[in-house]
Amino acid sequence: MYTLFGTQGSGSAAIEIALRRCSVPFTLSEACGWEEGPGKEALRRVNPLMQVPTLLLADGTVLTESAAILIHLGLEHPDSGLLPGKSAQRAQALRALVYIAANCYAAIGIIDYPQRWLAGSDDDLERLLEAGARTRLHEHWETFADLFGDAGIWRCDAPGAVEILASVVTQWSGAREHLRNTRADFHALLLKVDAEPLVNAVIRRHWPWKPPATG
Repeated sequence: MYTLFGTQGSGSAAIEIALRRCSVPFTLSEACGWEEGPGKEALRRVNPLMQVPTLLLADGTVLTESAAILIHLGLEHPDSGLLPGKSAQRAQALRALVYIAANCYAAIGIIDYPQRWLAGSDDDLERLLEAGARTRLHEHWETFADLFGDAGIWRCDAPGAVEILASVVTQWSGAREHLRNTRADFHALLLKVDAEPLVNAVIRRHWPWKPPATG
């Protein structure tokens, strides 16, 4: 039995989708580092950074970092389709997952908490840093769309790890709105992923205020 630590609107949505794709039993523990909750102390014990998602395996092994968790699940459950079966396609999937982690997640961390990156700063400097990070994030998503958004290989009807993580992480920081204007074809692919029944059920629970996907 897996235990997934997470909270509404966080990256744990991607891992929840992946676990359901693997058809494995798991429990959800409501927890995060920025709000009080029933699972906060349990999260602190397994992940000192208090980051979500954090996945606890049945043997007590702790996994953190969304991309690492998705890769592990894809390797552990090859029939899930989280990772492509062919070597070349799998290599590109791994590249895409790490791209999101290294570029997009990193920028979002600055957007959400600019004060952590500027010692003794004032509000004006923090707003400038946040604006710059947001611009950079949107540029990273444009590049992602150009590199990995080929409709011929994008699996909207049976989303794998890349499609799932992109669907979730583009929910933040105005990325969807930006992509709708700058990479309309890729934005349409994301909507199709959102509309896949398993993905849609989780997305609607995490972002109930957003319009239903009809892609």
